[in-house]
Amino acid sequence: MISLLRDLAQFFLTHRAEVLELTWEHLWLVGVSTLLAAAIGVPLGVLLTRRPGLNKPVLGGANIAQTIPSLALFGLLMPVPWIGESAGRLAILALTVYALLPIIRNTAAGISGVDRAVVEAGRGMGMTDAQLLWQVQLPLATGVIMAGIRVATVTSVGVATIAAAIGA
Repeated sequence: MISLLRDLAQFFLTHRAEVLELTWEHLWLVGVSTLLAAAIGVPLGVLLTRRPGLNKPVLGGANIAQTIPSLALFGLLMPVPWIGESAGRLAILALTVYALLPIIRNTAAGISGVDRAVVEAGRGMGMTDAQLLWQVQLPLATGVIMAGIRVATVTSVGVATIAAAIGA
């Protein structure tokens, strides 16, 4: 065991520049894809609370995308023009797709979970739907939304390791 730890430490000391570079690349892929997924997923989650008829197609599509094995998704996206030309773009797109489901689901759950009495109190004060969303519902749902973003980030960290198979 001690020999293994010594060998591991020796490897990291010998290859520290490469390890740091690849760690930075991994964090960059995860960060960019999570930000993109949040930029897409939070508005979609809000939309689902406003238009309940879209729940099945949007959540169904995100669920289906989540079930596709990551290596298969990378393979499916490789022939797509512009995306498949760059391993980095391909990895970011795939990681973004995988991160959407928890963000969409938690955003919709967080906003739907806001106490109806609080929403009605806002309406009684004369708030518009937009004011209710921005000043009441989103602030109260922030914890649940952030939990979805945290789950998406953890998922992206795990799937990003497979992106090395395509050179990203």
